Amino acid sequence: QVQLVESGGGLVQAGGSLRLSCVASGGTFSSYGMGWFRQVAGKKREFVTAVSWGGGHIDYVDSVKGRFTISRDNAKNTVYLQMSSLKPEDTAVYYCAASLRGSASQTESDYDYWGQGTQVTVSS
Repeated sequence: QVQLVESGGGLVQAGGSLRLSCVASGGTFSSYGMGWFRQVAGKKREFVTAVSWGGGHIDYVDSVKGRFTISRDNAKNTVYLQMSSLKPEDTAVYYCAASLRGSASQTESDYDYWGQGTQVTVSS
């Protein structure tokens, strides 16, 4: 069983930065595609970004391109989400997810394991 634990969320002013981390345990992290999704209360969870197992393929939702960067450290079983130039509309619970397919997928159903989420709040 794979467990994912996110950290790094918090309250930040608009224009600020945060780095989220997601540590995986219980599986072969280096073979997983890893994604970040976010969800606002009352709305559907949405794709933010994903990276393939080896880091060779990365995808972003248009609204975060140029502001967010996903990276992974397979030696540390960790995926990161560096968020810069944050906007109030980035406020959400951020979830990391692991896909046994190994690809960087935008599709929620392609992910097999999910973290518990970490709250990011951006004040205006």
